[in-house]
Amino acid sequence: MNRAKVVMAIMALAAILSMCSIGYSVAIGSAIGIVAGIFAVGFVFMMGFKLKRKFREQNLL
Repeated sequence: MNRAKVVMAIMALAAILSMCSIGYSVAIGSAIGIVAGIFAVGFVFMMGFKLKRKFREQNLL
């Protein structure tokens, strides 16, 4: 597996963990945690799509 795929796998794991953080925050009733989790999901997805575009332009994927 090349480096680009490893990086994309790490980004996918980060997205899953940030989505889990939203559920955990709902369970404990933390509104700040919910909002932070939503922002984290958005940030991770944004970075993931940027990296994917960069990797495709370099023909690494």
